[in-house]
Amino acid sequence: MNETMICAVGNVATHPVYRELASGPSARFRLAVTSRYWDREKSAWTDGHTNFFTVWAHRQLAANAAASLAVGDPVMVQGRLKVRTDVREGQSRTSADIDAVAIGHDLTRGTSAFRRTNKPDSASTSPRPEPNWETPAAESGDPSEQQPTGEPALM
Repeated sequence: MNETMICAVGNVATHPVYRELASGPSARFRLAVTSRYWDREKSAWTDGHTNFFTVWAHRQLAANAAASLAVGDPVMVQGRLKVRTDVREGQSRTSADIDAVAIGHDLTRGTSAFRRTNKPDSASTSPRPEPNWETPAAESGDPSEQQPTGEPALM
C-alpha cells in the first residue's frame, strides 16, 4: 500500500481534544508549521508561510499526547499525510491531516522530562523486579547482601 509518510516540525496550535470512542481513544490537535529562511537584505532569519495540519492520534498515543502537550509546545510529528477536499456552503475546501505514528517534543528548542506509562497487561504477564540503583554497596558489610549501585565492581 502506498502512503505518504511525513515528519512535520512545528508548534501545537490548539489544546489536544481527547475522546473515548467505541474504536478506542482518539485525540486531535492543530499543528502550525512555519518555514524560515535567511533574508539577505535584512541579514536575519525571517518567518515564511505557515501551514496548519490537524494531527490525529489513536490508542495509547492519544492518551499520552493529551496528557503531555500544551499550546505552544514545539513538537515533531511523524505520520501518514491525508489531504481531503470537501464542499461546504458551495465552496471547495482542502485540509491536510496527519494520522500520527509518533509525536515528541522538539529537544532542539527545550528540555522534556519523560515518564513511562504503565501498561496494565504487561505487568501481569512478565513481572520483572527492578534493581535498587540508589543503595550504595558500602552500607552492607556482607558482599552477598550488597545491592547494585550503578558502578561496575572492581575485582
